[in-house]
Amino acid sequence: MIETTGDDRRFPAALADVARVEFDYDDGDGVDFEMYEAFDSAEETTDWLRHWTGNHELDGDAYRVFGQDGTGGLAALWCVRQGRPLAEQPVVFFGSEGENAVVAGNLSDFLWVLAGGVGPLEVVQFEQYEGRPNATLTELADRHATTRRRPAREIVAEAQAEFPTFSDDLDELCR
Repeated sequence: MIETTGDDRRFPAALADVARVEFDYDDGDGVDFEMYEAFDSAEETTDWLRHWTGNHELDGDAYRVFGQDGTGGLAALWCVRQGRPLAEQPVVFFGSEGENAVVAGNLSDFLWVLAGGVGPLEVVQFEQYEGRPNATLTELADRHATTRRRPAREIVAEAQAEFPTFSDDLDELCR
């Protein structure tokens, strides 16, 4: 069965596998990321988005929040490709201080970013694109990814080029 957007809140198999991996923060030299065991509920996502933007007219239907960093920044699948499976949606990051960006064009590319030893916070807030490769996540990406392995810098640049107005569009929603 293909997971599609809409009300679907089931993790794609790749995210379920990532949820079983412990990320090593290593006192700031590792990856500051914690996967959830399931997507936040629709209600939690709507509540969070309304508070993040200050716009209480929004709903969170376009996002599937699946993890966070130690500061409270959230990683989510952005369901912008109508009718496409969750694994084909871009991965976005919402920082605790308002920073935001598209991190990967799809879940496969996000797996390669993680395997390279960087997480969404490191990419968005610190523009860090290289870390210590993680053998467990590399094996997971080898198993699940439908895209070829590429450096995180290239993956992020491609995704941001595909969705160049993401941040500006979010800014327009803020009150």
